Amino acid sequence: MESSQPQQQQGPKKRGRKPKPKDEKEQQQQQQSAGKMKEGKKAQQPSVDEKYTQWKSLVPVLYDWLANHNLVWPSLSCRWGPQLEQATYKNRQRLYLSEQTDGSVPNTLVIANCEVVKPRVAAAQHISQFNEEARSPFVKKYKTLIHPGEVNRIRELPQNSKIVATHTDSPDVLIWDVEAQPNRHAVLGATHSRPDLILTGHQDNAEFALAMCPTEPYVISGGKDKSVVLWSIQDHISGGSIVKQNKPGEGNDKTAEGPSVGPRGIFCGHEDTVEDVAFCPSSAQEFCSVGDDSCLILWDARVGTGPSIKVEKAHDADLHCVDWNPHDDNLILTGSADNTVRMFDRRNLTSNGVGSPIYKFEGHRAAVLCVQWSPDESSVFGSSAEDGLLNIWDYDKVGKKVERPSKSPSTPAGLFFQHAGHRDKVIDFHWNASDPWTVVSVSDDCDSTGGGGTLQIWRMSDLIYRPEEEVLAELEKFKSHVISCASKP
Repeated sequence: MESSQPQQQQGPKKRGRKPKPKDEKEQQQQQQSAGKMKEGKKAQQPSVDEKYTQWKSLVPVLYDWLANHNLVWPSLSCRWGPQLEQATYKNRQRLYLSEQTDGSVPNTLVIANCEVVKPRVAAAQHISQFNEEARSPFVKKYKTLIHPGEVNRIRELPQNSKIVATHTDSPDVLIWDVEAQPNRHAVLGATHSRPDLILTGHQDNAEFALAMCPTEPYVISGGKDKSVVLWSIQDHISGGSIVKQNKPGEGNDKTAEGPSVGPRGIFCGHEDTVEDVAFCPSSAQEFCSVGDDSCLILWDARVGTGPSIKVEKAHDADLHCVDWNPHDDNLILTGSADNTVRMFDRRNLTSNGVGSPIYKFEGHRAAVLCVQWSPDESSVFGSSAEDGLLNIWDYDKVGKKVERPSKSPSTPAGLFFQHAGHRDKVIDFHWNASDPWTVVSVSDDCDSTGGGGTLQIWRMSDLIYRPEEEVLAELEKFKSHVISCASKP
């Protein structure tokens, strides 16, 4: 299917914008802010291609490993699935992505097998020698599901990552047991794959806000109906798989789509579209949400369906994304159309809507689309944006004296790595919990190349994040080894 579609297709209808434009006022605000930014920075800003060329020349220095995979169609989401096997030099792991098409072929949910090269295995001179128009040998399609509508968001169940939830342009959340689903050939006119469960409860489309609970098989979603909906799928999972529960007397047609599951609770408190949601890492009853009303809301299902804490003006524009720290459940990150990432401590928030972030991270030049804490380091997180950058931050470095005078004074506090391998907006990324410091990221390249997208899997050099004293000690060892070898007759 991939080879039959030319690369320079007319882009898909939405081009992966998140959130979608809703009214003239919002578009005018975006155009005004973009205009101001261009006026002030036009003279000194290099072009996208110049920046990309500079980045590619530095790949052997900055990265331990990098794989570039050209996508015929943009993917609006990317997620790691279960690790399948470990070998001497690389591990094999499932990868979930999607194909957002223009309608000439169906939209799909793609299950791929990815070979993740282990640290310090890839040769530096090889990792930068990739063709931007080619598919990576490290990423192979394993299975394709024909999705009913485009896939806006994919989330895996942490306890069993072969079960995933997807959002499309409808009020429902679709649940898939990807290993049990049959492989499909995506051709025009093909019937769509049948979800294993359909979660109902929204009164309007729910397109982006989606999360699955780390502690129990719970799901939350937010949508245009301004509500957050909570479900449990506990009763539908047995032995790690979704169990179909056919009711007596029902024919195949009625059960074809999988059973519908009603909500455990519907939570109201937002005044505009809910754009993202996240569970508290230690509780299935606590979660948070952000929306186009600039609010951050914390919820506790044990005490009712109203906000537990509501921060009225969490940012200066729409909020696009939120994540809750898996190592410290007091810390919450938010990203916004105001180009910033903010960190909140819930101990500092009050129920009367008062709450200031404990820090604002300013390193993007366009709307922030995704934020995610590292699964390995409690103070490290990533943020991706419409500026094509994926920034890696360490809040422990904020406020500390910079010991390296060569570091640029304009570098934002806490920013210690910038992944600049994408040439258009970075829609989504995901840290790999099985391979530390390994990230998958996707960009929608329709605006820059006229079609398609780019998926990259990468791991920065450990010389960047390891403690300075460790790196210096290793360099001294290497130096001693070189001197010793040189002095031998």
